[in-house]
Amino acid sequence: MQHNKEDLQNFANQIRRDVIRMIRHAGSGHPGGALGAAELFAVLYGHAMEHDPQAPEDPHRDRLVLSNGHICAALYSALARTGYLPVEELATLRQLGSRLPGHPSRTKFPAVIENSSGPLGQGVPVAKGIAQANLQLGFSGHVYCLVGDGEMHEGIVWESLLSAAQHRVGNLTLIVSYNDLQIDGRVSEIKEIQPLGEKLRAFRWDVTEIDGHDIDAVTNALVNRRAKPNQPKAVVANTVMGKGVPFMENLAKWHGTCPTEDEATEALEAIGTVPGYQDFTIMEKAEA
Repeated sequence: MQHNKEDLQNFANQIRRDVIRMIRHAGSGHPGGALGAAELFAVLYGHAMEHDPQAPEDPHRDRLVLSNGHICAALYSALARTGYLPVEELATLRQLGSRLPGHPSRTKFPAVIENSSGPLGQGVPVAKGIAQANLQLGFSGHVYCLVGDGEMHEGIVWESLLSAAQHRVGNLTLIVSYNDLQIDGRVSEIKEIQPLGEKLRAFRWDVTEIDGHDIDAVTNALVNRRAKPNQPKAVVANTVMGKGVPFMENLAKWHGTCPTEDEATEALEAIGTVPGYQDFTIMEKAEA
């Protein structure tokens, strides 16, 4: 898929609208990180990844492993807006029996959701394993893995980083959404991970550090995957929790707080309507 900068920014803003409306309708969810990663999802599904919703089981497809699965509202929006599911299905987020639970489930949506998530940090070894298997099987697809900065506290992440470099898994890109916030507060105050870029380089990864809301920077970083084919890549994307909604920005509260009806209205007004997109229809919740 090829889109220009304006198209991709519009895509990101529509993801933000979908996130607010999905979580408000569900009555629970994690808006902060999802809003902050909107440009990352937009560039991945709208430009960088080689994928086809008409052939989701193509073994040569690019794949996204979402490790911080609680921000899945943004993933579901990106999937719907690129044709993997009906846009109206977004209204079923976190409902009983839905294909869109509060953490992505591969069993509910095989060949579209690459991994079931939950415990943080687990996506990195999964992504490394998929990427290494692709190399061994001769599949051309690239594997992207999106993690939150709080996940970088997990030891299994660093073990996987060492292993990927040791085995020259060059078809793997780690994307760290770095907003310096997690559910308990500032990452830097809980367990400092900086200088993150230098640490990743010391683990023999090819590292790029960018503004995660700059479409050009995100695009350049994520499409540059063929460089250094025997070295895994890492993109440290500096992001803002709650980006696009001023009263949510840079506040740990919005890691997992559902906005009230009035707050949702204010958030949608701040984001604004997006040219070329229509909001999904709010449907009645199914009876439990």
